[in-house]
Amino acid sequence: MVNTEYFIKRLQKIMDFYGESASSFAEKIGVQRSSISHILSGRNKPSLDFILKILSAYPEVDLYWLFNGKGEFPSIVKIEDTKQDTIAPGLNYGKLLSETDKNKTIERIVIFYSDGSFKNYEN
Repeated sequence: MVNTEYFIKRLQKIMDFYGESASSFAEKIGVQRSSISHILSGRNKPSLDFILKILSAYPEVDLYWLFNGKGEFPSIVKIEDTKQDTIAPGLNYGKLLSETDKNKTIERIVIFYSDGSFKNYEN
């Protein structure tokens, strides 16, 4: 059983991480704005369909973390499982690894932003 109070905190963390308002988040996952409001207020519990829509729209959200808070957010996303511009727009992943690197796995990805901040994704 999902602890609703902690689920709400994790849902809010996802929305904050992506800079989404309740309205924009609802639009992105394809639900009514009122659904988000009712879940955030504790009036309603999240349905399985609601959770699957979050996972579909935000591949960095780990199901296990969303359900019970164990694991990490954002989770490591396999490059081949994401759209090319999800992590770094304009990056040609085909040229990321040379032919001699094909048998290696990516251990860490660091993205640097123009304001000096960065995000670190580790396996």
